[in-house]
Amino acid sequence: MIGQPIITKVLLPAWIFEQAKNKDQLKQLALDYMTRYPNYTVKSIKNHFAICVRND
Repeated sequence: MIGQPIITKVLLPAWIFEQAKNKDQLKQLALDYMTRYPNYTVKSIKNHFAICVRND
């Protein structure tokens, strides 16, 4: 719909979860990875997915 945010899921690669030693590091690695998606804002991380809002 016009004017409503578009929620989308981005599958995060396994290496993020393998390298992360705690939740803070997981969050930082995921945010660093998501810089590859410039129009996406991460809202949460759930079940190996970054839950994002797409900014068009």
